[in-house]
Amino acid sequence: MTRILLAEDEQAMREYLARALERSGYEVVSVDRGTEAVPLLESEHFDLLLTDIVMPEMDGIELARHCSKVSPQTEVMFITGFSGVALRAGETMPNAKILSKPFHLKDLVLEVERLFAKESFGELK
Repeated sequence: MTRILLAEDEQAMREYLARALERSGYEVVSVDRGTEAVPLLESEHFDLLLTDIVMPEMDGIELARHCSKVSPQTEVMFITGFSGVALRAGETMPNAKILSKPFHLKDLVLEVERLFAKESFGELK
């Protein structure tokens, strides 16, 4: 089962996203800040880090950088409501997908499915 680490500081959004992803067949571990995600990335396997960019203590960009060091096989997807921050994230992590809020839950699930379908396709070659 595909494992997703969700880092989102807004509780309602975190619960909403986790529920949608779980209903789509993903295992989701959710945290409310980047500093809470760090030890999980260091000790467990995740296929995807889905992170808000603007969070207290450690922003999503810093978290993604740390993820690329300790778990380079983990894909990264950013979610944000700030277009300027999205540009900075794209420059920092050019291979990461960025979803701008507001987005539809089906769009999130489709993007996650595309990400892992692409990987599966690559494995079949």
